[in-house]
Amino acid sequence: MIIQRLPWAGIRISEGDIVIVIDPISRILEEFGGAHEPMYPLSFFGNADAVLITHLHEDHFDPDAIIKAYGAAIPVYVPNEVAETARAAGLTNVNGVAVGMSFEIGGDVKVTALPSVDGLGDVQSAWVVEGGGRKVIHCGDTLWHGYWWGFAKNYGPFDAAFLPVNGAVLRLPGMLPSGQPICLTPEQAVAAAAILGAVRLVPIHYGTMQNPPIYIETPDIADRLAAASEGKVNISMIKATETVTL
Repeated sequence: MIIQRLPWAGIRISEGDIVIVIDPISRILEEFGGAHEPMYPLSFFGNADAVLITHLHEDHFDPDAIIKAYGAAIPVYVPNEVAETARAAGLTNVNGVAVGMSFEIGGDVKVTALPSVDGLGDVQSAWVVEGGGRKVIHCGDTLWHGYWWGFAKNYGPFDAAFLPVNGAVLRLPGMLPSGQPICLTPEQAVAAAAILGAVRLVPIHYGTMQNPPIYIETPDIADRLAAASEGKVNISMIKATETVTL
């Protein structure tokens, strides 16, 4: 299994002849300060056989880019509750997936939807992808939650966990600010990866957006990951376009 980082929170999984992309995007909206790392058209990374979307926030769901790169008819899997919204964006082969449901892609890759907790209270799923004797989990932009132990018991251990690490604090118009992170901090991501029994933590969801006071990324991410992970889990901080082989 070969994993390639896409910008922000996206990854591209190659297992044999099957290619799956999770949360692929080609832009960051200007209200979040635009992109602070290079962005690419999805076609830059090659083909895909299926798309998995954790949730429909615009920094995780880019239907125009998906259609342009892969065609409107590519199989797209989303949480069951938001399937109609995804179809309304122009995608013609949207599959709603309930939590706990598993399905196969190409006969060689198994995907399972697990619960996840979104920082704004919106519907979100985590995805477990298995193939070639390897297993990974991608958790979107999850907060800390109590599902980690159940994930480990029922689905683990994992060869890699793709977890957000930037502990971002939001201040959006019309919302009373909480001052609390809307996704995992570096220390929380390490703790989650350790509970999951992950061989390695591949950080996602960092380094791309910073637009105070609307969007504030937590500081010193790399140093904090290194300090928290010592003796617990390996960290693979790969940049967009870089790959890791499991």
